[in-house]
Amino acid sequence: MAGPESVGPVIAIVGPTASGKTALSLELAALMGGADAVEIVSADAMQLYRGMDIGTAKVLPADRRGIRHRQIDVLDVTQEASVAAYQRHARADLQAIAAAGRTPLVVGGSGLYVSGLLDRLDFPGRDPAVREQLEDLYAREGAAPLLAELAEKDPRAHRAIHHGNVRRVIRALEVVRLTGGPYTPRFPRHTSFYPNVSVFATTRRTDLLDQAIRARAERMVDDGLIEETRALLDRGLAQGPTAPRATGYSQAIAVIEGRLDRREAAQAIAQATRRLAKKQTTWFTADPRVRWIDLSDGDVCGAATRILDTVGP
Repeated sequence: MAGPESVGPVIAIVGPTASGKTALSLELAALMGGADAVEIVSADAMQLYRGMDIGTAKVLPADRRGIRHRQIDVLDVTQEASVAAYQRHARADLQAIAAAGRTPLVVGGSGLYVSGLLDRLDFPGRDPAVREQLEDLYAREGAAPLLAELAEKDPRAHRAIHHGNVRRVIRALEVVRLTGGPYTPRFPRHTSFYPNVSVFATTRRTDLLDQAIRARAERMVDDGLIEETRALLDRGLAQGPTAPRATGYSQAIAVIEGRLDRREAAQAIAQATRRLAKKQTTWFTADPRVRWIDLSDGDVCGAATRILDTVGP
């Protein structure tokens, strides 16, 4: 495969959920020449999954203005979403888009996926035998011995990783055991892999973002999120390693199981989404390359024009 310098300019539209990324990316793509000039590469971990449409606010094919969207609908809900696999496939997409003479727009709010694609991140390989040993240890003795080992071998990772996120603790230990070195230093964020990257992050006033999040959560439930989740459960959603934890779907499962009603589910989705948006904002605020685009006034066309003026034709 050709090197990163062959890709040419890459434009990324990132930011918290419900802040206007999708509308802005489509408007920018249209100004840049539409389907003949631009392709979009999604950087949303949950939009990788086929059938998870309503709960991920996935832009429907009819609304994509003819612009090709990549890294959407590429996994079954029973498969694991992996940043390392996404990095490999999405970088191949950027090469293919550039080879076709088009400009890639990277669009999404999953911070680690954005970094995995755009930054010089090294994702170590996996070893099923090591993973199995760690999972067996957890099954026998719980998280305590895993956390103790992580604290001894990589104190920084032990501090950074939420101790309730056993899946991530196991992954960190898998890397430590495989490489003999720490897990965390392998992720030097904000060091661009591609030589010409422009990163823009959308934002809104807090009250407007909260309002948009609440309205989106209510609309998802009204538009069939519970029914969509029920169909996904028939396809193995509950057995998936990552998909059932997605915001919206875990609450929909609670409705199906009788633990929440629809109104309570919408409220819980909105609350979880606000927490997610706060984490996303924190993640992208830490990136010095990001230029923020305030969409509080709703002027998506004006924002797209400003971006185009910044990056040039």
